[in-house]
Amino acid sequence: MLLSGCSIESFGSKFGHFGWPGPGVSLQAHKMYDLWIASVVAALVVGIFVWGLIFWCVIRYRKRGDELPVQTRFNMPMEVLYTVTPILIVAVLFYYTAIVQTDVDKLSKNPDQVVEVVAFKWQWQFNYRDGMGKEANTVTSTVGSADVIPLLVLPVGEKIRFEETSKDVIHSFWVPELLFKRDVFPGSARNTFEVTLDKEGRYVGRCAELCGTYHAFMQFELVAVSKDQFTQFLDAKKQGATTQEAMTKIGKEPYAVTTEPLNTRRQSSSWNQSNTVAAGK
Repeated sequence: MLLSGCSIESFGSKFGHFGWPGPGVSLQAHKMYDLWIASVVAALVVGIFVWGLIFWCVIRYRKRGDELPVQTRFNMPMEVLYTVTPILIVAVLFYYTAIVQTDVDKLSKNPDQVVEVVAFKWQWQFNYRDGMGKEANTVTSTVGSADVIPLLVLPVGEKIRFEETSKDVIHSFWVPELLFKRDVFPGSARNTFEVTLDKEGRYVGRCAELCGTYHAFMQFELVAVSKDQFTQFLDAKKQGATTQEAMTKIGKEPYAVTTEPLNTRRQSSSWNQSNTVAAGK
C-alpha cells in the first residue's frame, strides 16, 4: 500500500535519477527510464542482501579463540542457491531489456509525420515528407547555416518517423532529452526510428559522431509544439515563409534559444584572422 502511492519517476527524482539524465520527453524515453530505475533498485536490493550476509558472517563467525572451527567442504543447497539466483536475475533483466528495446525500435505502418534528416559537413537539413521511403516527396524543408541554428519543429502526441541519410561522412542525430541517438550513414543506408513526443519545449540537438574539423558546429534545436501550432507552422512553410517567419506566426521565438552558432572564420572575433600566424608556422 505504501509503494502504490509512489511512481518510478518520483522515486528516481529523489535520488538524482541514479545517474540517468531524466525521464525524457518521449514515450520511448519514459520506458527506458523506467527500466533503468527498476534495474538500479533491483541491484540495490541484491547489494544490500549481500552486504548483510558479509557483515553477519564477520560478526557471527569472528575468531573467539585458538580453537580451529569446524571445517566443511561444501554446502550443496547454498551452492545451488548462489548459482541459480544470479541466473534468474540476469534472465529477468534480459527479458525486460529485450521488451523495451523492441518497443523503442518499433516502427508503425502509418506514422503521423515523416521527417528526412539530411546531415552534411557541418550542418543539418530537415525535410518534411508526404510519405515514407526515398520515393516520397519533400513538402518543405529547413536548412541550417553557419549563422542560423536550424529548427526542427515537431508536434506532440503524434508518431514521428525519422529517416536519416548523409551527404558525405557518418554523422549522428542526437537530442539528449530523447535519451536516444542513431548514426546517419552516407550512401543507400537509411536508418529509421520513431518517437512520440509528450512534452512541449525546446531542446538542443547535436551531432554525436566525430565527423571532421567543425564537428562541434553541427547543432540544431528541437521545438516541440502542439498539433495546431505545428499545422500552422507547416502551412506557413508551404506558402513560402521562412522558418523564422513561420515560427513568428505561431507565436514562438524565431531563433534557437538552447544554443547559438559557434565562432567561424567569417566572424570578427574568430581566432583565424588575416593578421595572425597559425600555430606551428
